[in-house]
Amino acid sequence: MSKQSETKRCGYVAFIGRPNVGKSTLLNHLVGQKLCITSRKPQTTRHRVLGIKTTNDTQFIFVDTPGMHIDNKHAMNRYMNQAAKTAIHDVDVVVFVIEAMGWRDEDDLVLERIKHTNAHVIIAINKVDRLAKKDALLPLLQKLSTIENITDIIPLSAKSGDNTRLLEDRLRSLLPEDDFFFDEEQITDRSMRFVAAELIREKLIRRLGKELPYALTVEIEEYQDVEGVLHVGAVIWVERAGQKAIVIGKGGSMLKEIGKQSRQELEKMLETKVFVRLWVKVREGWSDDERALRSLGYTDDM
Repeated sequence: MSKQSETKRCGYVAFIGRPNVGKSTLLNHLVGQKLCITSRKPQTTRHRVLGIKTTNDTQFIFVDTPGMHIDNKHAMNRYMNQAAKTAIHDVDVVVFVIEAMGWRDEDDLVLERIKHTNAHVIIAINKVDRLAKKDALLPLLQKLSTIENITDIIPLSAKSGDNTRLLEDRLRSLLPEDDFFFDEEQITDRSMRFVAAELIREKLIRRLGKELPYALTVEIEEYQDVEGVLHVGAVIWVERAGQKAIVIGKGGSMLKEIGKQSRQELEKMLETKVFVRLWVKVREGWSDDERALRSLGYTDDM
């Protein structure tokens, strides 16, 4: 076997960008499995999540991050911005994800942050499939070409997979030669308790109105196998009694539907029978209380 064929590459790749540009969708596509929740609503992602993809000669350690945004008034917003900023450090490549539809003020905020990284920076222009004419991308490409210290600019679609293989090949070439950091079968650093909580929160975000998803979080209280059936018990925390009523729905209809959808997705993911029980409780002001955030799992090491 030649020395070249024995060479392994391994490193960290952080996805950075403003909210709702498709960072989580891109990570899920590259890993080949759903690890990060997605929705059309901004700020769906709240935690850093590692997605690990191992091929014969390369281990990609992808880092999904919350969208960086200008609003920094509340504790939750500060937590998410800090989680994103921290992820830029100690990675080998930063993938700055923007939308093909144009540059926004929050993209300037992200650009300012990545100016201080020593990592290679690739700009991924996502959602090109939404452009009716590809030449509509030219003004944006012209603007991006003036940014200094950019390794590459790659237009792509995380949803359809267009050009994602090109991105993966480019990332492989930029990762350092090193032994794998994780077991070859491992696909994330997160526990299944965490994944279950996030899947339940995703169902809530997709089913509920515009504002309510930002006032709720999910905490797993039970996660155990009982005679071959996985029992998942979760508390949905909201901030006001009126929100509790909305989440429960008339006659408990909304809560039942959320439980059903969560169970179906967990069964598909884990290939086992799952029983889901959900409760809704009120904890006033939890999203703007740093102590409450820590108790609910929003910590710097998440």
